[in-house]
Amino acid sequence: MTVKLKPVGQQVIVITGATSGIGLATARLAASKGARLMLIARDEEALTALARQLGDQGALVDYAVADVSNAGQLQAAADKAIARFGGFDTWVNNAGASIYGRCADVPIDEQKELFETNFWGVVQGSMIALAHLRQRGGALINLGSELSDVALPLQAAYVASKHAVKGYTDALRMELLEERVPVSVTLIKPSGIHTQFVEHARNHLDVQPKLPAPVYAPDIVARAILHAAATPVRDLYVGGASAAMVTFARRAPNLYDRVMGRLGILSQRTQEPPHTAAGNNGGDGALRERSEQKRRVFESSLYTQASMYPQQTALLAAGAAAVWLLARYARSSHGRRV
Repeated sequence: MTVKLKPVGQQVIVITGATSGIGLATARLAASKGARLMLIARDEEALTALARQLGDQGALVDYAVADVSNAGQLQAAADKAIARFGGFDTWVNNAGASIYGRCADVPIDEQKELFETNFWGVVQGSMIALAHLRQRGGALINLGSELSDVALPLQAAYVASKHAVKGYTDALRMELLEERVPVSVTLIKPSGIHTQFVEHARNHLDVQPKLPAPVYAPDIVARAILHAAATPVRDLYVGGASAAMVTFARRAPNLYDRVMGRLGILSQRTQEPPHTAAGNNGGDGALRERSEQKRRVFESSLYTQASMYPQQTALLAAGAAAVWLLARYARSSHGRRV
């Protein structure tokens, strides 16, 4: 079965968690490419402002206020997209949040609430999207993490939820392949991204947490998402650091545990007192892609670029090798003539 996807500019794209961070960056980039958008988030003030902002730039945009943990609200958002645009071509399950704290310090009810968003929100979004995409064809894109494949201390519930998203996404993909359903299923696995991830997380540490270095720009994830919307791809790591960390954990798991047991904790702690947490992806009406924490941020990733365009990368590498060989031959020939 060959899955054929439209160019982004010809698509209707549904994005959850659309008013901040990765979702916001993706919405803005998709709008700039001509996509029509259905934006989903809990903050109506931010949704209204974003729809107006993108509409003023010429994009066709609508929005729906919905909590992804509420299947009824999510279904109503899908129905609104179908009524407004005649359907949708790509569904992006992006909404999510984290909790910082040692396993023994994080209340179970908070962990369950996190799973309602991070895992069950993805499951419900996937089922609602596939009810429409099964006949139409298209792309289902789920946001995992580098922590879909490895663990990190102080975020156990988040790690577990992203492991669950990976397992569910992989199993779903297998079933759709067997049924020959024309839907591409992609798991995006970002490294640490300079969004308001930390600001939106609940915090049970005695200090303000931070993302471990290196930290990448949300635009890189947005480009990976839109690549997957137009090009069938199984999964994509965003940021070379994520792939490197996973390779380390797989090759030397015992050493990884020892190293991350110490450095994984130190790298997530600041010297600042804890701030008042916004809670599980809470919003304040402001549209912010990036964190207010001062960090060195990588604005591009050669690894991710190469992963998205392997043939072009191979050609560039071959061209560079050819130039090097020619230059070496020219130098050696010149030396012989002398």
